[in-house]
Amino acid sequence: MFELFKNIDETNKINILRELDSNTLSYVKNKKILSSFQKDNFICIVLSGNIQIIKNDIGGNRILIEDLHQDDIFGSITANISSDEYEIITKEDSTVMVIDIDHILRNNNETFMYNIFLKNLLNFFYQKIIEFNNRIEIITNMTIRNKLLAYFKTMAKNNNGRFFILPFSYSELANYLVMNRSAMSRELRHLKDEGLIEIKGKKIKLLYNN
Repeated sequence: MFELFKNIDETNKINILRELDSNTLSYVKNKKILSSFQKDNFICIVLSGNIQIIKNDIGGNRILIEDLHQDDIFGSITANISSDEYEIITKEDSTVMVIDIDHILRNNNETFMYNIFLKNLLNFFYQKIIEFNNRIEIITNMTIRNKLLAYFKTMAKNNNGRFFILPFSYSELANYLVMNRSAMSRELRHLKDEGLIEIKGKKIKLLYNN
């Protein structure tokens, strides 16, 4: 399971989840699942599948907020998903584990293992802040070209090289970077023609030094 249970053995993990009254839910593909969460203050661990958080803005545009896979975490701590503007959709058959944050805050467990769990949770918050700040840095670029290059650079760096596999479709990439799909496609062709990138399906390689 995700870093939330790093350095916690299976027995203690089970005991912690029992104390927190965790609940496991399964969904079929293309299911809108936000309404199934009864609490406003919760976190979910993706145990399997692929889940996306979508925001519908006032102009009717769909913005991809997060694309989540096994061991990823989402919930009220990562987006204002209680708003009517948000949807949570399964892109594949998916299973999640739901934990009420109030149970975490009110738990009186002072054991060493529970303290490790809380430390892991704080580390998760820290990583989310870094991810969101990086996202802001990317989408606040003024041009489509600069948004794309900033995103590609970040993804390649995370992959410790000059290439990466796009984690979703190109239409979803446009939604993620908040740009028009046709305009993005034109800019991708320009970047290829100028020898700045190489594209083979979802594999993208950076050909320039920066």
